[in-house]
Amino acid sequence: MALILDTGPLLAAIDLADKDHARCASLVTEATDDLVVPTLVLAELDYWCAHRLSPDAWLVFLEDVMRGAYRVESPSPADLARCHELQDLYRSLSLGVVDASIVALAERLGEPKVATLDQRHFRAVRPTHVPAFDLVP
Repeated sequence: MALILDTGPLLAAIDLADKDHARCASLVTEATDDLVVPTLVLAELDYWCAHRLSPDAWLVFLEDVMRGAYRVESPSPADLARCHELQDLYRSLSLGVVDASIVALAERLGEPKVATLDQRHFRAVRPTHVPAFDLVP
């Protein structure tokens, strides 16, 4: 099984001052699932690290990625088509492409679980492969 990671838990795990740090750091360090980071999450995490933390925080995370601590998944053409569909369908939620790509990836991999702090979007979106996502932490 794989655990698909949204930006929020990764940022919280890196940021010692984040109110969700302890539970997100535990989620990442104690995971028995394959930790999957969508490519678009990498871009968003880089942005937030640059704005909230030191440049070293991003570089340390990227070193973990390069060492194989995380599996990086790029969106396929079909995933991008699904992103378009989801962003149109959930227009009133202002669903962004990063969140839509997480849904598309979870559907493609058949994974019911997503690591996110974004309850608003991920509780509202209905994936095609399960009735609702199992959200952690």
